[in-house]
Amino acid sequence: MTSARIMAVIKAEAYGHGLLHSADALNDADGFALLDLSDAVSLREAGFRQTILLLEGFFSADELPRMAEYEIASVIHSPQQIAMLDAYPRRAALDVWLKVNTGMNRLGFAAHELSVAMEKLKAHPAVRDITLMTHFSHADEAAGVTAQMEKFNLQVAPYRLARSLANSAALLRYPATHADWVRPGIMLYGSSPFPEVSAQQLGLQPVMTLQSEIIAVRDLEAGESISYGGMFSAEYSMRIGVVACGYADGYPRHAPSGTPILVDGRRTRILGRITMDMLCIDLSAHAAAKVGSTVTLWGEGLPVEEVAQAAGTISYELLCAMARRVPVIAR
Repeated sequence: MTSARIMAVIKAEAYGHGLLHSADALNDADGFALLDLSDAVSLREAGFRQTILLLEGFFSADELPRMAEYEIASVIHSPQQIAMLDAYPRRAALDVWLKVNTGMNRLGFAAHELSVAMEKLKAHPAVRDITLMTHFSHADEAAGVTAQMEKFNLQVAPYRLARSLANSAALLRYPATHADWVRPGIMLYGSSPFPEVSAQQLGLQPVMTLQSEIIAVRDLEAGESISYGGMFSAEYSMRIGVVACGYADGYPRHAPSGTPILVDGRRTRILGRITMDMLCIDLSAHAAAKVGSTVTLWGEGLPVEEVAQAAGTISYELLCAMARRVPVIAR
């Protein structure tokens, strides 16, 4: 798909999939991008020798000696960080990624700040290599990347340096953004970055399947309600199942009745309010379902983005919200 080097984004415990397990699965990547220095150190201590980049850089000068010890690269997005670089203990050893603000308006140097930042970094005794980067705000939407690309190209035109622009959406949709480094995130985990295009259409396969089982089955009479607040009432006699999964496991509390779910591979729906440890499902058309039947909340057979859409959120949030108490079986 691209000849650019790949910086695999594994922040937030690899989007809830487990840091070291995911890094091992992505070991062919040219680099790893994450947020926390402690996670970066864990990768180095586990034997990963690729470029490791802190996407928000360092937060205080106290982190710099550890970054030098473990050869961790840093995004630089503010004058304050440049000022802190004097505490870096090694000469010509720190690789920095200079972030240019082209419209996301979170982090990065504005056009009028860029030349001063570049001069300081080029002259700083701690800095080895500089990569220029930006981040797209609309790559997954109709607005696209054209405006930001034009701003970026104009602002960095004087500099012959490596560049990094593309997130998952840009990598899949806009080849012109690939440059020297690409930064895939959500697509690595088998989920689509686009609201209108499914993972299956993109040829992506889910990495995480969240499963539980039915722990109780009961009958509801017409007019009876279930769960807190009685938000679902039966219009007719029906059979329901109680599943051992709730918002303390990372399932979204705001998922409404009707959110899809699988029982032994067959579709049904959630009923009533999600609680801390349990949720209820409709078994009216699932005569064979019983205590112990397998329930798939998302993953194989049920795309996480479909569940996210029903719950009014995005797949990123669901994957990242996975609780530590959920057992992980790596395959």
